[in-house]
Amino acid sequence: IMAQLDQLNKDFRKQNADVSSVPSAFAGLAADSEIQFCLAQRTPAGAATTGINRYNYNTASPSTSYIDGTIKPATIWDRTKYLNIWTANLGGGLLGYATFPGGTSTKDGVVVLASSVGSVATPNPSGGSFGKGRTATHEVGHWLNLRHIWGDSNCGNDQVSDTPTQQTSNGGCPNFPKVTCSNGPSGDMFMNYMDYVNDACMVMFSTGQKNRMKALFATGGSRVSLVTSNGCTPPGGTGTCGTPSGLGSSSI
Repeated sequence: IMAQLDQLNKDFRKQNADVSSVPSAFAGLAADSEIQFCLAQRTPAGAATTGINRYNYNTASPSTSYIDGTIKPATIWDRTKYLNIWTANLGGGLLGYATFPGGTSTKDGVVVLASSVGSVATPNPSGGSFGKGRTATHEVGHWLNLRHIWGDSNCGNDQVSDTPTQQTSNGGCPNFPKVTCSNGPSGDMFMNYMDYVNDACMVMFSTGQKNRMKALFATGGSRVSLVTSNGCTPPGGTGTCGTPSGLGSSSI
């Protein structure tokens, strides 16, 4: 879980080392979304917490309907203050799913396959091509109002101007350029987190996607209440550190 949190922060802050693999045609569009994540340090009731809760619902592979109808309503924290992420052994080859802003309050959040939880540096040993934490990055992108890069239709529109129109989803690790929908010479931005490629091959959000996500936190935005959430502040604490002392430095 800590590895996954680290990967989310690296990916959303453009601090992932593999962003260097973005082709030069798209490198100028790779963006730091300026969005960061932390584990909650207080519950909605104000008690101290690690931000990690474990539940046994006595089912080896819960269906999405069971998760949405039973598990989520019983375990969800206030969505105006928290991003809820559930992990489970999903069936049917499903890696994850998420709610878009404005959905039902008792279902709001992200669900990811347990074996996808990890990072590039510390992959999940059971995750295979999808064990480096990018499923959560992709699904949190949806939670922050990003659509699939192909617009979920043949040469569709993802409502972001700087992502090229592409025919459909990409899988595996395509070779650059992959031209579809007359989008040459650079072709598909398949290395974008909102495509379906392997974890090792999705490495960037675009500037347009950054702007779309950040709009949620502006006045009137669907997730603006998170800006003033105290979920990351421990009970009774200010969340700040004292001024360090006794430090020294030397020339290199």
